Amino acid sequence: MSASIVLAFGLAVLAWVLVVGDLVRRHRPLWHWFLAGYPVTACRVMFTWRKVAILNDLIISKRPPRGLLGDVVVKGDPLRPIAPRISFPRATRMGLTVLVRLHAGQTPATYLKAADALVHAWRVHAVRVTSPERGLVLLTATASDPLARPGLATAPAVLLSALIGALESGGAWVMDLRLVPHWLITGATRSGKSTLLARLIAQLAPQPVALVGIDCKGGMELGLFAGRLSALATCRREAVAVLSTLVVDMQDRMAACRSAGVRSIWELPDKLRPVPVVVIVDEIAELYLSDGTRESKAEAEQCSTLLLRLAQLGAALGLHLVVAGQRVGSDLGPGVTALRAQLGGRICHRVNDPGTAEMTLGDLNKDAVAVAQSITAEEQGVAVCTGPDGGWSRARSHLTTTEQAVSTARKHAEMVPELPALGRALAALEGDDK
Repeated sequence: MSASIVLAFGLAVLAWVLVVGDLVRRHRPLWHWFLAGYPVTACRVMFTWRKVAILNDLIISKRPPRGLLGDVVVKGDPLRPIAPRISFPRATRMGLTVLVRLHAGQTPATYLKAADALVHAWRVHAVRVTSPERGLVLLTATASDPLARPGLATAPAVLLSALIGALESGGAWVMDLRLVPHWLITGATRSGKSTLLARLIAQLAPQPVALVGIDCKGGMELGLFAGRLSALATCRREAVAVLSTLVVDMQDRMAACRSAGVRSIWELPDKLRPVPVVVIVDEIAELYLSDGTRESKAEAEQCSTLLLRLAQLGAALGLHLVVAGQRVGSDLGPGVTALRAQLGGRICHRVNDPGTAEMTLGDLNKDAVAVAQSITAEEQGVAVCTGPDGGWSRARSHLTTTEQAVSTARKHAEMVPELPALGRALAALEGDDK
């Protein structure tokens, strides 16, 4: 067989391997990762670890047995850098993990600073640094961005639970209001905040819960789902009436629980249990801003007080808050800071100012603030969210168009629970205006 035939055959085999590999990578990414991506990345981790550790001050230098005058080397063997011991990389569905044993005196903060260097050295999408126990650091490398094509995650249907999207780990992003009763959602224009609210309403619409909307932009956003809402406030005056009515209802629920000798409505018999209520506030700043007049200041103070009361006392009584806004800052008033402390769930999309990211996530985790500020304008729907365990993760909401959400709301319009007190409160306002 001539050399030209052998060369042609070899090129044909190489081309076939490349074509098949590309097809597997696109259509079976998990197979491609375990068969090709993981072995290469694992070798890269093992061969580059010592050099990366030296360049990023993760090493210690062992003193030579002789040639020292105090701490000054005057003669003898050179100082020998010792890199931290690591485990062999363990494959996961989305990347790999490496366990590092810290040198005495080291902290995980040093490895957090070196995370970007590890990303480039290992040629992966991201590296997360956690400490599962004292003296150990777990490096979790994600091979590619799982949020680029998140797919459709699945989760069981549970009352007051909404499947929002996918987490960076590949799992389902679920907003469980029974577990975390109140949420704060921030995001600039076209960051994905409105899409997330539409997704939330579409997920809650088929459930036996009452949805109450407060949209002081004239109802431009939440008014699209009015058919499924038990009440909709389109200005701050109406918001005061709706919130006041809910506070009165909350007191009635307290009395029912006290009479039955229970601590929450979920311990009541099914026949006596009041319907859960989810209050969705779009653009929280409109409730707190004042034009300087006495009436405007009074309304803003009323909204602040009523929202805070619902957040403090509503969790066990089936009253839940989902508060959204483009910008949230202490300049809106002390009531905003007090309300934020009661909103345990946090979601931060791309924001226009560092203060909003700090206000949303800063009291929980400083690293999450930096990650939220790195979200680009092209990553619509991507956010940093907190988890029930106190940690945080990057996530992306499933794309739910306005038409889809409106269609779902109309389909389940007959499921709107009757809350007569809210209707009477809004009707009284309309009568006063006339």
